[in-house]
Order: sequence, then structure tokens, then C-alpha cells
Amino acid sequence: MVAALAAAAPLLAMASERWGGLNPCALCLLQRWPYWAGAALALLALVLPRRLMLALAGLAILASGAVAVVHVGVEAKWWPSPLPSCSAPSAGGATSVDDLLKGMDLRPAKPCDEPTYLIPGLPVSMAGMNLIYALGLGGLALWGARRRG
Repeated sequence: MVAALAAAAPLLAMASERWGGLNPCALCLLQRWPYWAGAALALLALVLPRRLMLALAGLAILASGAVAVVHVGVEAKWWPSPLPSCSAPSAGGATSVDDLLKGMDLRPAKPCDEPTYLIPGLPVSMAGMNLIYALGLGGLALWGARRRG
């Protein structure tokens, strides 16, 4: 169950990009990797010591929550993003419009301090929802690790 729920978070984020037209920022993409690690560790709990693997899965998922805390703070403008790729694109060293166009990415980057809301009217950004989900799922995995001891 932990593996499926851990994999569901980045899959939902990817679905919101593909079908919802949302554009992720660098912190959004970074928040996904701990979920994949958590899912893999939870699957390993089927063949390796369950208590250890579930505990590691829970910690991995909580790592996504830690990145979400940073992301929520960046969105609220409490602190700047630690990632240079989170800032809005600039002209850089371009001296002409042609130079500027050649230097642009095919897919525009989204600044990390611009919150993305999945549900209209709900004042919780996707980073905030990820924080809540990571705390709940990470706590569930740690509780399961303790319980299966």
C-alpha cells in the first residue's frame, strides 16, 4: 500500500502536467524523486526486512515533505529558492532578440515562487498539498514499520 501511494504522488503530478496543462518548476520536479525512492523501498519490504525497508521508505517520503517546506516558503516569499533554475528567465548575455530566442528553452521554465493551484478556490498550492501528503504517508510508513517489528 505504501509503495502504491508513494508512486501515486508523482504520477498525479505528471498527469496534471499532461492533461491539466500545468508547468512544473525545478522544486516541483525535485519533490518527486523521494516518492520514487520511497515506493522502491516499500516494494523491497516484500523481500527484505520489512521494518527497516518501511522505515527507510517513510524517511524518503518525508524528504519530499522537507523539499515541500522549502517550496512553500519560496512561494510565500519567506526565503529565496536554493536552486538557481528557480528564477525567472532573463536575457543573460543576449545582445539581440535573435540571441535571446536562441538561448530560450523549448519548454518555458516556471519560477518556483509562483504557486500552482490544482483545485480552483482552494488556497493550498500543489507544494502545500504535497507537504500534507508527504507528512501523512511518511507517518503511515513509519507507523507501519514500528507496528511490523
